[in-house]
Amino acid sequence: MFIDSHAHMSSQTQDLDAELIRAKEAKIAVIMNICTDLSSLEKGLLLALQTKDPQIYNIAATTPHDVEKDGEHFFPIVEKAATEQKLVAIGETGLDYYYEHAPRELQQLYLRQYLKLANRLQLPVVIHCRDAWDDFFSILDEENEAQSTKTRGVLHCFTGTVADAKKVLERGFYVSFSGIVTFPKSTVLKEAAKYVPQDRLFIETDSPYLAPQPFRGKKNEPAYVVEVAKVVAELKGISLETLATSTTKNVVSLFNLQL
Repeated sequence: MFIDSHAHMSSQTQDLDAELIRAKEAKIAVIMNICTDLSSLEKGLLLALQTKDPQIYNIAATTPHDVEKDGEHFFPIVEKAATEQKLVAIGETGLDYYYEHAPRELQQLYLRQYLKLANRLQLPVVIHCRDAWDDFFSILDEENEAQSTKTRGVLHCFTGTVADAKKVLERGFYVSFSGIVTFPKSTVLKEAAKYVPQDRLFIETDSPYLAPQPFRGKKNEPAYVVEVAKVVAELKGISLETLATSTTKNVVSLFNLQL
């Protein structure tokens, strides 16, 4: 049994039913659906009611790319859904200085707001961080100190170094690897995958983006998380079954899933 810990299922409509069938055939028991706007959240909530195999759980926030466009509008919607216990986590939120589609100051503002919301409701967070590690760690540490709490969460689609992973783990977060780890030139990321302990490890697709190596260049989908699992298991010198068991246990623990 596998869990795709990060997929944008309700941001699409094309081929959705077929993808869910293929996911079931690939033994994907759970898909964590990431909602990034009102439309994807509404569709995600409906999808969770309609789909039981695989099970769908919803997570929502404005991505750092879109905070200038959607941040003010979507935050109260996420807050309401989370308060009504319709979400199992807050995310993906964070910082992206590589593309910098929104001003850094605005990205930081909404990261702080979502961290406060997650901590107030005792929910974990799903973090997007690219080329912004120092600012992310500073903000996380400041918010935890200010609120006398310790945020729980996962760094999704991790693309950092072993040193970055060490700092993530020191803060009690999980580290999630996507199809990027399967790419032949991802040597630094492969080293990070070797480093992260089994009990702090997630796997994901980030579908429909970042299809793993056998399907690279094509539309990604949850069934392909098995390809990520194969590579990570080989890197860590463990069986695929062992990796499936440990990553499933980790996701269930962080998001408090009822399977």
